[in-house]
Amino acid sequence: MEKITYLDHSGFAVVTPSAILVFDYYRDPAHALKKVLHEYPSLPVIFLVSHHHEDHFNRDIFDLAQDHKRTYVLSNDIVSKVTHDDIAIAWMSAGDTVENLPGDITVKAYGSTDIGVSYLVTLPDGKTIFHAGDLNYWHWQQESTADEVRAAYNRFVKVMTRLLQDVKSLDMAFFPVDPRMGQDFSQGARLFLSNIDVKYFFPMHFWGDYREACDFENYVPDNTESLCLFVPGESVELIADKAIRVKA
Repeated sequence: MEKITYLDHSGFAVVTPSAILVFDYYRDPAHALKKVLHEYPSLPVIFLVSHHHEDHFNRDIFDLAQDHKRTYVLSNDIVSKVTHDDIAIAWMSAGDTVENLPGDITVKAYGSTDIGVSYLVTLPDGKTIFHAGDLNYWHWQQESTADEVRAAYNRFVKVMTRLLQDVKSLDMAFFPVDPRMGQDFSQGARLFLSNIDVKYFFPMHFWGDYREACDFENYVPDNTESLCLFVPGESVELIADKAIRVKA
């Protein structure tokens, strides 16, 4: 069983049988992480941060989960913002892998089309979780020039090509679907899902505009179960190939 709880924006807490993964903690208005930590007191906690942007990285993570065994997996661009010499941190650049994390978790970093990295997490049972960070086909078709659109596409395909060398399918994927981009806001997700077989897909980075981001008929293939968590604190449990929603 895995339990996924939406914290806010691109932040999620993912409870696995061997560890709690906390991705891109930015803010937690529902105090959902505190509830998760209380519910699973014996599990170690791994905080993963994709880059230093303030909507993905919050220094408060170093004060959280102090009653748990904590590990930090951080993108190298955060180095200048962290002064916690007393905390063990795995610093990651694209291509780096860290193994034997608490809970027998493995994390590999891939590139981004913005700052920092994206993460592939492999669980002891072989299940895979991908958090894209700010990896996306970022362009504004109505504003960008043809050369800018082409360059954005090439940057995205470069990272995707590297990821596809290692995986052809994912159990879970968290990926930006940002309506601010205008009419092409879901192109990145569409390209991602057309190249990688994803079992459960979670949109993120939609800045509260969940209606468009969660209109999955526009971009999610039939073989993928799309799960929209848009209320901070809302959760879904994945049990025996079924997704069961838990109210916030």
